[in-house]
Amino acid sequence: VQLVESGGGMVQPGGSLRLSCEASGFTFSIYDMCWVRQAPGKGPEWVSTIDRVDRDGATTYYADSVKGRFTISRDNDKNIVYLQMNSLKPEDTALYYCARAAVRKADQSWEYDYWGQGTQVTVSS
Repeated sequence: VQLVESGGGMVQPGGSLRLSCEASGFTFSIYDMCWVRQAPGKGPEWVSTIDRVDRDGATTYYADSVKGRFTISRDNDKNIVYLQMNSLKPEDTALYYCARAAVRKADQSWEYDYWGQGTQVTVSS
């Protein structure tokens, strides 16, 4: 299993970035996929999940801190999961990880079994 993130960088407040995570080594389409971030000096924070696509399409979930600003999507033909981030704020500064969900718990949180190496997002004027 390999997850490779890209698309991070430095942006001014109010700006946008699109993160990508290329997955390989497993059947991508049958897994929920997540984005998790970690700010300096803080623990990991779940950001968003997109579940496996069924005939009704994929359901998406967002942390309250990013709801309405971030959009997660996936391309099962290319084995890529995206995170479109708009209206970025300084508090969004973090290392962003793509993670494969191993278990969805009853409280609609996820446990992860594989992580990428992360891509840095810095929001600063």
